[in-house]
Amino acid sequence: MLPPPNPPGSPADADTDTITSPPATPPAMQKDELHHEHHENLQDQSVPPRPPSPPPSLDLAYEFLQQNSHIAAPADEKRVRALLWRIDRRIVPIMFACYTMQFLDKVLINYAAVMGINKDLKLEGNDFTNAATAFFIAYLIAEVPNAMVLQKVPIAKWLGFNVVAWGIACACTAAAQDYHTLLVARIFLGTFEAAIAPCLMLLSSMWYTRAEQAPRFSLWYCGLGVGQILGGIVSHGFQQVKSGDGELAGWRVMFITLGLVTVAIGVVTAVWLPDSPMKAEWLNEEERVWIIRRVRGNRTGILKRGVKWHHLIELLVDPQIWGLVLLTVLISISSGVITTYSSTIIKSFGYTAPISALLNTPSGLVSIASTLFVGFGVRSTSHRWAWIVACCIPGIVGGGLLSFSPHRNRAALLTGIYMVNAIVATLTLIYQWTISNCAGSTKRVVAATLVAGAFSVGSIIGPQTFQARDAPEYKPAKIAVLATQSGGAVVAVVLFRYYVWANRRKESIVIDGIPAEKEGQVRVETEEVEEEGWKNLTDRQDKSFRYVY
Repeated sequence: MLPPPNPPGSPADADTDTITSPPATPPAMQKDELHHEHHENLQDQSVPPRPPSPPPSLDLAYEFLQQNSHIAAPADEKRVRALLWRIDRRIVPIMFACYTMQFLDKVLINYAAVMGINKDLKLEGNDFTNAATAFFIAYLIAEVPNAMVLQKVPIAKWLGFNVVAWGIACACTAAAQDYHTLLVARIFLGTFEAAIAPCLMLLSSMWYTRAEQAPRFSLWYCGLGVGQILGGIVSHGFQQVKSGDGELAGWRVMFITLGLVTVAIGVVTAVWLPDSPMKAEWLNEEERVWIIRRVRGNRTGILKRGVKWHHLIELLVDPQIWGLVLLTVLISISSGVITTYSSTIIKSFGYTAPISALLNTPSGLVSIASTLFVGFGVRSTSHRWAWIVACCIPGIVGGGLLSFSPHRNRAALLTGIYMVNAIVATLTLIYQWTISNCAGSTKRVVAATLVAGAFSVGSIIGPQTFQARDAPEYKPAKIAVLATQSGGAVVAVVLFRYYVWANRRKESIVIDGIPAEKEGQVRVETEEVEEEGWKNLTDRQDKSFRYVY
């Protein structure tokens, strides 16, 4: 016997399919709904759900890791070493070429000084010094927009654009007809070269752990020493170009040739250098994940777009930033003197112009040797401050020889020139120190540009110590080298003591009843701690962050 039908409108109406028939649906509507339902079912079966996007405050690398969380860590350490070797071969040579050309293009005016540029352009008094200084003033001013742009655009593409642009500016220097046109060319050159140091610092820190960064920094920074060697040889070669009526002078041909080489390197940089590990198409997904997981221990992040204003406020009151800036200024005063005026100083010893250019090449060998020695030494023993002091010592001795040796003692004077070049290795340590000890996207970028700007400040002061009235010995400039190297060594020791104090202060902080460093060890395997490392915290906000020294 069948049950009686339910009253119309009762709840059972919705659950029974034998008593009450559903309302009729037009055939066309039924067909569309069935097709839509079937399409949704296929999507649900074939497309795995995407992991949730990270909150806006997290680094973009964290999103990439979340999307590839199924990838396991490499079982064989040899595979990681092979991967690092592939990365080294891909990115270090490009950065090395960029740094070589930025140095060479910048100091071509140094070699042009002994090739007749002063006579051809009718430079008088301090015109040459002012033209050299104009480069660094433009370099300094350009760091302000660089700090903003680098937080909004792909870093490698921005670097490539600037390399091409300064190559064009270098080639256009050949068209200078007087002091004012030379000044314009130098200003454009300085404006575009301002991107080089911040870009290379940020790119290097994306790929390597803090322990691995110093050797890589030293490898691309060796471009400075190679530039010194090539500069002397190239200058000597172009001095053999004998210009007649209607022909270009040797120094003009030199600017054009090296400017075009720089443009070619800039194009390769824009095409070949990846903007971040996440964008490295020549690596597979698994390899990209391995690289990002390796560098997350740096706790400085990889890539985060946008300006964080509280990072800027913290940077302005952070003592380490101003210590690094002061150290860079002191070191760069000597560096500016040597790079801009080394050929002029050597010529003042009584050598001819071609011989002066050739005698400047050993300076490059000293720069390369000291840079590699320091870069790989830090990998083994750390203590960057001690290596900086060690490099300042030959700089101090060299400054003393330049300042107080008799003018007739060429051997002592040349030895002083070469010894002072050991100080260039300190800049690669300062660059790596800055990028390792500053966390937070905006703070890192602005700190990198501040230190690069400090380099230009020192380089502005350095050439200004060479005044025409002090020729031919330029004794005040030589004494400046001695004094600034001594001051740099003192600042390095002060920074070391500050970092020791800052780390001890962090270790004394208690979080949830557990000391900060132990708390980090307890939670090291948890997802919360991994996420915390990508939260775009500054080095002062992150209680687990430790400064290297």
